[in-house]
Amino acid sequence: MAQYVLAGDIGGTKTTLAIYAVERPGQVSVVREASFPSQHYSGLEMVITDFLRSDSEPVAASAFGIAGPVLDEEAITTNLPWKITAAGVRQVIGCDRVRLMNDLEATAYGALFLSPNELQTLNAGSPRRGHRAVIAAGTGLGQAFLFWDGMRYRPVATEGGHADFAPRDEQEVELLYFLRKHYPRVSYERLLSGPGLVNIFNFLDQALHRPVAPSVRERLQTEDPAAVVGQAGVAGLCATCVEAVDIFLSLYGAQAGNLALTVMGIGGVYVGGGIVTKLLPKMITGAFMNSFRAKGRYAQLMAEIPVYIILNPNTSQLGAAQAACELLD
Repeated sequence: MAQYVLAGDIGGTKTTLAIYAVERPGQVSVVREASFPSQHYSGLEMVITDFLRSDSEPVAASAFGIAGPVLDEEAITTNLPWKITAAGVRQVIGCDRVRLMNDLEATAYGALFLSPNELQTLNAGSPRRGHRAVIAAGTGLGQAFLFWDGMRYRPVATEGGHADFAPRDEQEVELLYFLRKHYPRVSYERLLSGPGLVNIFNFLDQALHRPVAPSVRERLQTEDPAAVVGQAGVAGLCATCVEAVDIFLSLYGAQAGNLALTVMGIGGVYVGGGIVTKLLPKMITGAFMNSFRAKGRYAQLMAEIPVYIILNPNTSQLGAAQAACELLD
């Protein structure tokens, strides 16, 4: 008899839930899924109630990737005023097997189950058996890693995206000073995220007075600024947008390299998040990997670390589904 698990990806913009059928260990298939605007709900329990119908498949276990730290089976979402508790989820689902995970922890685990066509190799490197790192810029900056215990990989959450921003040259020092006028503390997330790309653009525009194409200036008034800057930068429609994207990718590569060094991620680095796929044509031009490798005496080690771009936008949800399957055992 088939077993079913409930998996979710909980973000500040949307919450996606899915029922998966467990066919055999490590292999799941989506039965049905739906996305909900997170801001329209007061909590995850309300979303689950809307998703689960009276005739829904019986849920044997569930797991959720949540944008925020998870402590003692509770999570306060970073960009959403929700408090999520495993106890509350258990009550609404009517199932004791519940796991709350950081969204990047879920993404890290899901990356293990991706097929080759769901990854793009940015640096082939020299694959080794060892820890792996995961970094993803989106609404915020998420970081996690996969700990190799000698037998299997275990996902580990971090909040490294909130570490202090460390400038590498004089222009980045100026960028730091510019951001300190707007924020009491400048973390990497203030630069490596959708709002972060806009912060970089505003620095070039307002502090360095770079010229901005009139069409871009007009679109910024009515459209999502991060999308406008990213699209114009990739298409080469505005030199200042191109520069903003180049700085963004250089910083992204540098921080990905910092994470790889921190966790000794010789097994590889996965780069995810909604921004990276939109900037994919620029990702492969060199700025990211040049900064990733630029670690002085460790440049050769960095060159040997494989780097992959995650192309599947549902990797966090997949990781949550696989984590739910583990609860069945």
